[in-house]
Amino acid sequence: MRFSHSNRFHTAALALALSAMLAVPAARAEEPRIATIDMTGRGTVTAAPDLAWVSSGVVSDAKTAAEALTANNAAMTAVIERIKSAGIEARDIQTNGFSVMPRYKRIDPKSNQQDYNTVIGYRVSNGVRVRVRQLDGLGKLLDAMVRDGANRIDGIAFEVSNAEELKDEARKAAMADAMGKAKLYAEAAGVSLGRVLSINEQDFGPRPKMMMARAEMAMADSGAAPIEAGEETLEVRVNVTWQLSQ
Repeated sequence: MRFSHSNRFHTAALALALSAMLAVPAARAEEPRIATIDMTGRGTVTAAPDLAWVSSGVVSDAKTAAEALTANNAAMTAVIERIKSAGIEARDIQTNGFSVMPRYKRIDPKSNQQDYNTVIGYRVSNGVRVRVRQLDGLGKLLDAMVRDGANRIDGIAFEVSNAEELKDEARKAAMADAMGKAKLYAEAAGVSLGRVLSINEQDFGPRPKMMMARAEMAMADSGAAPIEAGEETLEVRVNVTWQLSQ
């Protein structure tokens, strides 16, 4: 069989490429493995919350959607005016839910089974999310909102406004914790820590504390609801990898 010059060129190039590919694993296998140590450090700081988020709203039922909407608008307007009169700025008040839904006849009053072919009325829900910057007035605000028409308070979440600044201290503590444990293991193994290869942060805080609606509404008849903000724990975890020196 006769080969042209072009065929001989392609055959030689293919053989060269295959040879190079087969040589790569062998070259890599000869590279020494770098000894490393991975360690997780944890750091925490505590702080008193200085902000609160209140999720509230009004639920209105009526025979027609229009009647339910009219009643809901009136009640919600009164609630928002009360919020503003308590010193809450407009930028801290945000609508977070609005719905109009039919109400169906129950097949059995003792169960949740409903006859979806028979509409007995309509329900309008309007929710609002409020940021409270002065926690000392939070209890009175909740009481006033309920008295002025809010029949749904979904909960309260407390927040530390300067959490990122405070977490810098937790970051330092987390790094020191990881380094201390890494040195301990290295000394026990008869090696020493080399250069840092990677640092990865895991943020675990703060965890918002929620207070549920029933407790708040039950306390409203006796005056300002007693509210305790407590403390928030800001936690940071960091994963660090060092190269080991023999």
